[in-house]
Amino acid sequence: YSARVEEHGPPPIRALAHSFNTMTERLQHADRLRRELMADVAHELRTPLSVLQGRLEGLLDGVYPRDDRHIAEVLEETHVLSRLIDDLRTLALTDAGALPLQKESTDIVRLVREVVRSMEAAAAQRSVTLNVKASADNILLDIDPLRIREVLTNLLSNALRHSPAGAVVTVSVETIGEGVRVTVSDMGQGMPPEEVPRIFDRFYKGAESRGSGLGLTIAKGIVTAHGGEIGASSQPGKGTAVTFTLP
Repeated sequence: YSARVEEHGPPPIRALAHSFNTMTERLQHADRLRRELMADVAHELRTPLSVLQGRLEGLLDGVYPRDDRHIAEVLEETHVLSRLIDDLRTLALTDAGALPLQKESTDIVRLVREVVRSMEAAAAQRSVTLNVKASADNILLDIDPLRIREVLTNLLSNALRHSPAGAVVTVSVETIGEGVRVTVSDMGQGMPPEEVPRIFDRFYKGAESRGSGLGLTIAKGIVTAHGGEIGASSQPGKGTAVTFTLP
């Protein structure tokens, strides 16, 4: 993939050479991403598998008693592994542009309120208040409600995880032109400017992250599959806001 041709000669030949070099660069970039992905996947799968192996060996060797509590802990690790594999499958589908969407007419304001209600218990445990602001009572969109719920749940979970006690996490919904803009903002520690563009990269984890590093990547893929866009803004000490639009 390092081969390049000289771009000289008549205009059609130069155009052909330029197209060839552009194609080669893209292939080289795709090959590098493939190699990095394989290395990242192997790394992410190794951790839950190592935990499973250690737990099972401990049970067989008598280090741990073979009771329901320890078996339940092993079962939970299989759930972690299963969720990671599901995330990788979703990521592969979004990368291939083949993510299936079951679109239907959905009230996005109602969907946001439902997701917020489902997160209130988790917010209460952290002494965080959830707030919804909407520019209208009802906004109908042709979307896949389950996929967009997944996006909202991920963004709210991240906001709660990085919010101190007594903080407020706000979800705002507003119409813009022929679409809708949804913003999830927190009052957490924020991020330095150089870190913000990387949060949607696969397997990227900030200093405080404890997840697989796939949540925001999948959220971006789902929003893109709907024909929308997603981005973030943040300032150290002033919180983070993640915004996505839907047509």
